[in-house]
Amino acid sequence: MPILPSEPDCHPSDLLDHDERIEDAWWLLYTRSRQEKQLMRHLRELDIAHYAPQIPNRRRSPAGRIRTTYAPIFNNYVFLCGDDEARYKAVCTGCVLKATEITDVPRFVDDLRQIQNLINLGVPLTLEGRMQPGQNVRVKSGAFSGYEGTIIRREQETRLLVAVKFMEQGVSVKLEDCQLEVIA
Repeated sequence: MPILPSEPDCHPSDLLDHDERIEDAWWLLYTRSRQEKQLMRHLRELDIAHYAPQIPNRRRSPAGRIRTTYAPIFNNYVFLCGDDEARYKAVCTGCVLKATEITDVPRFVDDLRQIQNLINLGVPLTLEGRMQPGQNVRVKSGAFSGYEGTIIRREQETRLLVAVKFMEQGVSVKLEDCQLEVIA
């Protein structure tokens, strides 16, 4: 099976750049297994605003070649921005098992913006399945200055977890303790 090229993970491409999106309804679409990209293709054809962040995943094939695939950060989830009619059209694609309305839209959109910015910086990200308790911090120096998140410690390293609190999932990036300050 051939490796497909990267596809857009955000439609329109400036979806998260506009503050008026905070006023719109957002939906968390739970997809059938491995149907995120198929759903995004359908939503683009229907011109429905959506976002499902993806990151490159490099692996060596059995023949020894490096293959890059683009994996969704949040398996089985696509975020839809639109009214009930947009949600209905998404469900009618056959890719969606469940649609849940997001209640705290400003915080949710802010979380998505932070994740999108981290992806755009091109730094290696690690997928984190569940949020872990820890201190809330802000990065005070370096390329990530101003980002906020939760500290998690794994195998003698400090990681900043930037999370979508609504889903209890996120991504992490390795940072030094001296780059962080605790938020009260």
